[in-house]
Amino acid sequence: MLNVEEALALVLQEVELPPPREVPLADALGLALDETITSDIDSPPHDKSIVDGYALIAASVTGPQTELTVIEEVAAGQVPERKVEPGTATRIMTGAPIPDGADAVVMVEKTVAENDSAPPRVRILEAPVKPSQNIVRRGFSMRRGDEVLSAHLHRHLRPVEIGLLAEVGRGTVRVLQPRIAVLATGNELASVQEIPGPGQIRNSNGPMLLALVKDAGAAGFDLGIAEDTAVDLRAKIGQGLRTDVLILSGGVSAGVLDLVPQVLADCGVREVFHKINLKPGKPLWFGIKDDGGHRTLVFGLPGNPVSSLVCFELFVRPAILKLAGHKDCVQQPVQAALTTDHAQRGQRATYWPSRLTELPDGMRRVTPLPWKGSGDLRTLADANALAIFPPGDRHYESGSSVAVLRI
Repeated sequence: MLNVEEALALVLQEVELPPPREVPLADALGLALDETITSDIDSPPHDKSIVDGYALIAASVTGPQTELTVIEEVAAGQVPERKVEPGTATRIMTGAPIPDGADAVVMVEKTVAENDSAPPRVRILEAPVKPSQNIVRRGFSMRRGDEVLSAHLHRHLRPVEIGLLAEVGRGTVRVLQPRIAVLATGNELASVQEIPGPGQIRNSNGPMLLALVKDAGAAGFDLGIAEDTAVDLRAKIGQGLRTDVLILSGGVSAGVLDLVPQVLADCGVREVFHKINLKPGKPLWFGIKDDGGHRTLVFGLPGNPVSSLVCFELFVRPAILKLAGHKDCVQQPVQAALTTDHAQRGQRATYWPSRLTELPDGMRRVTPLPWKGSGDLRTLADANALAIFPPGDRHYESGSSVAVLRI
């Protein structure tokens, strides 16, 4: 059987970037930009004041206590109506356009308003005043037609880029956002809203996998629950094959009703591998549907929830991140010291639900939790990491250094 590293390499070599999607700007946060953005405006669109104060002609201030006549007041969003002449000034607010004739702004803290006079006057307390002080010139930040974001970088959009896109009038943007379908399988599954009947359990894998898909920055689609029949599986798998990734949970082991591998083959999905040397997660199935015009990665995850999560973190998340344009799509384990003794048994690498603690001195401690097996989702909820124990029988003493993967 393949080991984890070999299986992951096979998964990643099958990943090809999907076609870009046009999404509303409000939905673009965290997604990879797939187009070059140019500005449709000058920014700022006019010479503007960067302070509250008085717009004036610098040469009019011949010394401290120079008095000038105030001819109008202009707030941001307004347009000056009067030209500033020698001996006059305009009261101006931050962001407001500079009136014609003015070449400097003195901040209000360095003035004294003489409001009782008619017309009103202002005393300038500082001198000399330098031309262009407290003024940002039109187009200082960017000019119309300037390239402001490049498609070639596949930049993942942060809030600052969202703001920039809004400034240049982009209500929608072309991005990489893989579409992921999730299908839970099994006659024993009941919906979250149902009280399970005899022999049934609630479908926890579907909601968990959809949440993991969202956490990875992809668009998730819930295909619900498929019965253990070839007819129902074929119909729902057919829907999932229209997306970039189809994730199934259950039906990939060796039971009589584990029909997923055969149905996938019937649907034209090429098997890349089935079963890996991993605990939990040995039954993992991976394949490709490629009809020349559309490509779908297909993951058949084991039905037990801990196995599903481990396989998602090791194989599905890196594939999604690569589809989404991330260059560093594989999380590297960190080293941590065990806080207790631990016994490793068996010939499969084990990813054990654990609690990782980061200490102020930079050291890390990891505590394997009392995990009760692949169905123990309750203990997994207390974990924030998976301690990695290589195959082979070995007793690890407290303080031993082990590799740990954050989850």
